[in-house]
Amino acid sequence: MSDAPPALIDPVDLTRDLIRRPSVTPVDAGTMDMIESLLTGLGFHCRRMAFEGVENLYARRGTASPNLCFAGHTDVVPTGTAAAWTAAPFDAEVHDGILYGRGAVDMKGGIAAWIAAVSRVLAEGEPAGSLSFLITGDEEGPALHGTKRVVQTLMAEGESLDACVVGEPSSSMHLGDMIKIGRRGSLNSWITVHGKQGHVAYPERAANPAPVLARLLTQLNDHVLDEGYPEFSPSNLEITNISIDNDASNVIPAEARARLNIRFNPTHTGDELIAWLNVQAGLAQVASGQRIELEHLCSGDAFLTEPGPFINAVQDAVEAVCGHRPAASTVGGTSDARFIRAMCPVLELGLVGQTMHQIDERVPVAEIETLTEVYQRVISTVFERLR
Repeated sequence: MSDAPPALIDPVDLTRDLIRRPSVTPVDAGTMDMIESLLTGLGFHCRRMAFEGVENLYARRGTASPNLCFAGHTDVVPTGTAAAWTAAPFDAEVHDGILYGRGAVDMKGGIAAWIAAVSRVLAEGEPAGSLSFLITGDEEGPALHGTKRVVQTLMAEGESLDACVVGEPSSSMHLGDMIKIGRRGSLNSWITVHGKQGHVAYPERAANPAPVLARLLTQLNDHVLDEGYPEFSPSNLEITNISIDNDASNVIPAEARARLNIRFNPTHTGDELIAWLNVQAGLAQVASGQRIELEHLCSGDAFLTEPGPFINAVQDAVEAVCGHRPAASTVGGTSDARFIRAMCPVLELGLVGQTMHQIDERVPVAEIETLTEVYQRVISTVFERLR
């Protein structure tokens, strides 16, 4: 390792360079190569991990404890109608101090700010511990072959993380007003009711699956899962799709399908909810005499990072830079923090998420600079508190 400090990295320029690579899930578009090159120049040992075509990167600098990790994703959601954007979604143009581009806040700006913060920390000397990155290209997609697989591999190899900051856009209205210390779990379920096709004038010769599915969905929708959990809102079940492949007005269909999603707090586990759904479907099957099939995919259980030195250090760092203390929240959807929590305490801290996934996703360039300052203070403060 060279004695000369690594060159400083400009967070705004890096954000724009990353945006210009249209890495819509599952396309990488060269983002991992760019990040690997930068981290190698900062003295990190980089390791690429590809699973089922998904590009991932784990990089570490140092061997001492604590090991502070930054996690993020380079993939972005589709742009929608490109012509509706103020500036082309992958041109990374700046207008009146605002940077436009898909991934600006979710979350290429966060990745760039942490890399820039690391370059500033290293310019001041060796940190009192190890720094690592866990970057995936599969967060906005199925999330099956990204962070989840990397975490499984690292744990099997005995790699140790002591704390992790995920750079998701956690701020609500103002930079640093909120960090996420937990997330609800997410369960997707697919329901298929198998009936018997027939003529609508002769219902006794058929078995209509539509009313069976309708009754089952009504029962599930009307069931109160819970009244909430400390730090969490109540769990909710949402029916997201109902479909019957039948264009004829005089035909009773053979099948009826539905899809639902449950966002659940720690009152439940995914396995418990799957068992409950299976029982309800089984009762409906007995009552109707029609076969009901269910498929389930639980992307992660609910989790909460308990208050302690790590959370306090991050809140202190944000307050020192931004002048206000961030609220610790569990609102919102899911993130890859649900996988990382198996290795270490984890929280989310990033840009304001008001425009993520929208037409004209954008961020003031000044906020990227401020986030870099916040991240720099987070690194030094966490190392002070966790030594």
